Amino acid sequence: MAEVQKGKSFLDKYPVFFKMSSHQFAEIWQHFDADGSGHIEGTELDNLFKELLGKLGSTDITPEEVNFTREAFLSTYDVTGDGKIDVYELATIIMPPDENFLFAFHRKHPLDSSVEFMRMWRKYDVDCSGVISTAELKNFLKDLMEQAQKQVSEEELEGYTTTMLELFDKNKDGNLELQEMARLLALRENFLLQLKDSAKSPEERKSDFEKVFAYYDESKTGSLEGVEVDAFVKDLMDLIKPNLTMQQIEDYKEAILKHVDKNKDNKLQKKELAMCLGVRL
Repeated sequence: MAEVQKGKSFLDKYPVFFKMSSHQFAEIWQHFDADGSGHIEGTELDNLFKELLGKLGSTDITPEEVNFTREAFLSTYDVTGDGKIDVYELATIIMPPDENFLFAFHRKHPLDSSVEFMRMWRKYDVDCSGVISTAELKNFLKDLMEQAQKQVSEEELEGYTTTMLELFDKNKDGNLELQEMARLLALRENFLLQLKDSAKSPEERKSDFEKVFAYYDESKTGSLEGVEVDAFVKDLMDLIKPNLTMQQIEDYKEAILKHVDKNKDNKLQKKELAMCLGVRL
């Protein structure tokens, strides 16, 4: 990576980057994040910075200028050093402070677990429709503002809601599907990935299983219930068939419980969870 003085070079050369509105940002981001993954990498980065420079008034953009802009940005703001830009990294830098609040807040407070995510989903999917509607998203954002002790007008709240939909509502139906909401909330990596290494010994797999059970058994009752089961099924199916809808998760949950829930209490005991994951206790 080119040696670029952190902060100063990028900010001094391209101060206009920090005048972009949330609408401009959403328009550019959804164009380049075509797969809805929440990050941009590789040649997409070059295309992104070329587009940004063009949108913000630059003409006759050279490859050297694009390269400098990309390297300066990554040198300054790519905290993980993975050579990618995620929606939160870019939004908290480019958008004005009064408009990037939600991105900055969630970057500092990512969801700790999929159980927490499913609990939030159940809370705000009030009509149990399997999607977060525009009105439900607005209620979620309103509560988030109150949690952060940030006062906003009704007009500002409407604006935040519109921006979130522009960025995360991939099919533009005015609702957020399960995976779209997960990206909005910066849900961390699937915890079940710890069990994917088939080369591990039986003892190591048992040890990993104990960690998995403890992770999903947030209530410490000795069994998974309610949103804990929801979270486990979501993560399990994400490994097999990503980007499922909430209705599909419900269908798979019903099928899994029918197969392993021997006492029909709609919970997963430790032995039942082990059956799901093919672990012998």
